[in-house]
Amino acid sequence: MVLFSKAFPKCIVLSIILAFLSSCAQSPPPPPVVILMPSVGSVELLVANQAPSESVQLEIGIQVFDNRLDAEDRERFEDWVYSEIRENEVNYLPYVLRNTLLETNHWGAVRVLPQPDPSVDIQIEGTVLHSDGDRLEIAVLATDSAGRQWLNKTYADTTVQADFPDSTRFTTGNPFNPNGFVDPFQDIYDQIANDLLLTRELMDSAELVNIKRVSQMVYASDLSPETFAHTLTTDEQGLLTVTSLLSEADPMLARLESMRDRHLVFIDTVDEYYEALYTEMQPSYVIWRRYSHDQIDETQRLASRADDYDLDDYGTSSSFVSLTQRYDRYRWSKIYEQEFRELAAGFNKELAPAILKLSEQVNGVSGTMEEQYVQWRRILQALFRLETEQM
Repeated sequence: MVLFSKAFPKCIVLSIILAFLSSCAQSPPPPPVVILMPSVGSVELLVANQAPSESVQLEIGIQVFDNRLDAEDRERFEDWVYSEIRENEVNYLPYVLRNTLLETNHWGAVRVLPQPDPSVDIQIEGTVLHSDGDRLEIAVLATDSAGRQWLNKTYADTTVQADFPDSTRFTTGNPFNPNGFVDPFQDIYDQIANDLLLTRELMDSAELVNIKRVSQMVYASDLSPETFAHTLTTDEQGLLTVTSLLSEADPMLARLESMRDRHLVFIDTVDEYYEALYTEMQPSYVIWRRYSHDQIDETQRLASRADDYDLDDYGTSSSFVSLTQRYDRYRWSKIYEQEFRELAAGFNKELAPAILKLSEQVNGVSGTMEEQYVQWRRILQALFRLETEQM
């Protein structure tokens, strides 16, 4: 460390600090201005006092979300530490939506699945366009088994300090309590649920029953295209409709229902794996997102303060204090950035066992969850053919 004596000219000290600050200030040109999607605002979730009758209870499959990094994210998340978090959270965010939809009491079973599933009535796909502790932006596409679009919309929300209460600042002695925890971006999921309900309310019961019938025959065609493909046709609107239904006395229907029951047991197991991952991930993810919010907030405040000082004015200014303050702010921002990186790395390390468990064997199949899912559908198809040949 260099110590300056009282005799050392202040102008030289000033020049040294000016040179250092100027080098720190040199940075790539700012990114182009991006017009953000408007936030959903404060949303009240519409909850039913009584569940709909079973004949119109549509079942929903939510696929693991996709990731699409925007320009800001690419610059920030090019480091593997951040990109790994983005890869992990696509398993977490769908489960928040799943829990929200179940809370509404408007639907049948809602599951998180690795791929589109032919047995469900509504498929939901999501693409994460931007995600940090400050802002979340997700593109959502919802389609029923007939091919009708229910949603094709981008949702966004921005957090405020109140979204990260003291309960999110837990310690070893004061562990995280999921009971009563509200996701900082819960308004997004509430709005998605409300929009799905609005679409359903525009349909009559006959249309909802038809969706379930189409789902049954879509699943049958997936099991055995050569046997059931004739039961579906496409109308002038491009939507699937059922041209013929199996008789209640048809033994083929009994075998079909038996296969579907086995499939439901499997996808329930898959959903439970995503639930376990969600539970395992939640405490660390809450910390990371809260810390991300704090880091972004601090960076913005530092930038705002920096605008109050013009380096070009320092040559004529006698304010040595303002120079040292600027240096202190720069030094603090670097310390904050390093802490953030360490926290992100710790988050990935802590989550690794849960991710590994998600890819372990399920029901006698192996590989990643996506591979297991494909293998299971092939097993059922082969089993259905075998049972049919033995008749």
